[in-house]
Amino acid sequence: MDNGHYFDRVARQWDEMRKSFFSDEVREKALSAASVEKGRIAADIGAGTGFITEGLVRRGLRVIAVDRSKVMLAEMKKKFEHFEVDCCVGDAEKLPIRDGSVDYVFANMCLHHVESPPEAIKEMVRILKPGGKLVVTDLDEHSYEFLREVHHDRWMGFRRADIERWFREAGLRNVSVECAGENCCAQSCCGENAEISIFVASGEK
Repeated sequence: MDNGHYFDRVARQWDEMRKSFFSDEVREKALSAASVEKGRIAADIGAGTGFITEGLVRRGLRVIAVDRSKVMLAEMKKKFEHFEVDCCVGDAEKLPIRDGSVDYVFANMCLHHVESPPEAIKEMVRILKPGGKLVVTDLDEHSYEFLREVHHDRWMGFRRADIERWFREAGLRNVSVECAGENCCAQSCCGENAEISIFVASGEK
């Protein structure tokens, strides 16, 4: 089963599952890093059922939510039918959004599922307006191999130095990669517990 089928299968339970992985504080750290302003446009990449989107619409932003899973997006549409949220099926490495059209791009726990993280970052920068901000929240490098099987992770987290380099190579300035002060927790079917620190990376176009 590839990760696309996995997320289709768990879409209806995803909100409850996510709560066991990491807290709402991760979202607050991400939005704070971008200093989001009401009335602006944000893209939520790998949006799932709308964890980041929820915080954005509460603050009065218009959101373009992109995910590979139509089932995830269907769940999101039910939650945000009365808000300005455009849902689009697409890959992080080939976003269905035009150049320079959004003020903010967020990618929460998306990067470790994509085939090419550097290419995904370049795509996110492509859709940013000049002066726009990219914020990525994801896992630090770890050794919990079971996450590849259980949650279909492609990457076992990232070195912060690599994230910083990819941001700079994509043309971002004022790059920062810091500890979010939060952990992601998961458990294997054999009872192995994973507790992985989360980073928040930000940069300006």
